[in-house]
Amino acid sequence: MQQAIDHLFQKDPIFKQIIDTYGLPTIPKRPQGFETLVLLILEQQVSIDSAKATFLKIKAQYPSLEPEILILVSDEEYRAFGVSRQKITYIKALATALLNKEIDLDSLHQKSAQQVREELIKIKGIGNWTIDIYLMFCLQEPDLIPLGDIAVVNTIKELLDIHDKKEMEVLTDQWSPYRSYATFLLWHYYLKKRKRTIVY
Repeated sequence: MQQAIDHLFQKDPIFKQIIDTYGLPTIPKRPQGFETLVLLILEQQVSIDSAKATFLKIKAQYPSLEPEILILVSDEEYRAFGVSRQKITYIKALATALLNKEIDLDSLHQKSAQQVREELIKIKGIGNWTIDIYLMFCLQEPDLIPLGDIAVVNTIKELLDIHDKKEMEVLTDQWSPYRSYATFLLWHYYLKKRKRTIVY
């Protein structure tokens, strides 16, 4: 991590400013596999806290979150847990892909980030944001920045006064090969400034 921080300090003074103000960030880690992808689907376009509450309701009823179990849960029961109709479709599409052996999640750690993206993107409801987070949290990919993430985009706007997506891409390319660490720092700033605590 120190190597990444040294690199980012050289590239942009905002990173030193973040650490000087709020200290070092937590490096998020989650286990690989189906359960984490279900949680990430629930986290799409809602707060982490809200998604976690829904996830824990499902987990309380079905402690073993396996594809063969979740595919049989009725839409009515999912709705009672607080899952939207769209996300019910996504969870079932993921479960179906795994049961049909269209994808092998256990093999993803052996593949490049691009290969992982090409496999996961085929599943309905798994888009680039979900893939970015899975790569960063589960596979420890060091060089990704999810510019589909509202907190990342808003922090870049706030700290660097850049509002155009293309300009953001050009700027963040300079943070390579440690863009994931840059992302963790941007999230850290976003949450600390708002006095929010997140357990990844």
